[in-house]
Amino acid sequence: MLNEALQYAQLHRDSFLTELKDFLALPSVSALPEHKPDIQRTAQWLAEKFTSLGLQNAQVNPTPGHPIVTAEWLEAGPDKPTVLIYGHYDVQPIDPIELWHSDPFKAEVRNDYLYARGASDDKGQAFIYAAVLESFMQTSGKLPVNVKLILEGEEEIGGPSLDPFIESHREQLTADVAVISDTHMLRPDLPCLVYALRGLCYIQVEITGPARDLHSGQYGGAIYNPIQALSEMLASLKDHDGHITVPGFYDKVVPLSEAERKILAQAPFNEQEFMQDAGVNGVWGEKGYTTKEQISARPTLEINGIWGGFTGEGSKTVLPAKAFAKISCRLVANQDHVEIAELLSQHLKQIAPPSVKVEIKRLHGGHGALIKLDSKYMRAAHQVLQQVFDHAPIYEREGGSIPVVATFQKTLGIDSIMLGFGLPDDNLHSPNERFYLPNFYHGIETVIRYFVEIGK
Repeated sequence: MLNEALQYAQLHRDSFLTELKDFLALPSVSALPEHKPDIQRTAQWLAEKFTSLGLQNAQVNPTPGHPIVTAEWLEAGPDKPTVLIYGHYDVQPIDPIELWHSDPFKAEVRNDYLYARGASDDKGQAFIYAAVLESFMQTSGKLPVNVKLILEGEEEIGGPSLDPFIESHREQLTADVAVISDTHMLRPDLPCLVYALRGLCYIQVEITGPARDLHSGQYGGAIYNPIQALSEMLASLKDHDGHITVPGFYDKVVPLSEAERKILAQAPFNEQEFMQDAGVNGVWGEKGYTTKEQISARPTLEINGIWGGFTGEGSKTVLPAKAFAKISCRLVANQDHVEIAELLSQHLKQIAPPSVKVEIKRLHGGHGALIKLDSKYMRAAHQVLQQVFDHAPIYEREGGSIPVVATFQKTLGIDSIMLGFGLPDDNLHSPNERFYLPNFYHGIETVIRYFVEIGK
């Protein structure tokens, strides 16, 4: 089964690429209402593709937002594991269009890279699984494992329909392990296994002082300025060592063990390049942790925006009635985003001057995830990545979020193996998004080998 599938994949590289280009030509931009018909067409395209591969129950499931596509093939037998394949078929908007070197919805190959919106995030990586399933079904007529697929159309807008769908379809989505290809490798020759993701808590703070904007000559010096109050409150949220001062913020943080710190230290990281890329001449963060640990394995609190009063051209001597700020916290596993939002809200209200009123609006939240490094599914992933890339994979914590990983843990009780084949310079969410084609083909080989290995 293995050799036949690998040979088929090798001989059908051109047809896989052609079909991927067709997939990328569908402008499935989830954020823009004018693309809603394109989203529907893309979902239907996937369902028809899965049916043509011989999968069962391929469906376009309506949601309050964009549809979720599901399919399955469960004939490997009860003694074989069931793998839940997740991906997303929606993409980011293409603006600014003038910075693209080719049509973002007409995929073009240049120097081993495939350029198109969604090429790497996530249509190109998700399509790897269609190629894998075809390689098995066209040679052996069966798969080495049972599979279930779920592809959403709202990942780029926060995935509001996904968690309720998974909750209401628990039995349909029951599996032993999930696989996700929506992360990246460190280099074309250096594979990576992400085993932890951070969650997110995002709030907006509104400070109200006087009932209206006041003349600073008549009232200044006698009224607590809301911008001053907000600035003092925000400045107090961290101490000089970069430690977050909100009571209870760290209570559920799992400390980094020395063994894990050694694992993280193995990943290539150049602090000078990091500073150069950020355009700064120094780093600053929580004392006692390396920069790598700070951006991946520790919780954060950042002020994302602040505004209030007069900000137009010229001058206006006003004492403003209101001031605003947006605050986000990246959270590590075990931290609950609802609990953190409540702790932060209570603390801000407690430290506010008594003459101002504080209102908190929760904007977004999601849980982090920590995946076992010693599971049989993770060990198998390590083995096949080393076979394909001739290099042992590096274990990484991801500083960002893939909320579905935590949802699978919480709702379905399964871990996710993140087999990412993108690269750090794929221009995700930017003009000239691209996917390194050797990684696309290596990804197909990796997943073929992985399914055979875990099916043994």
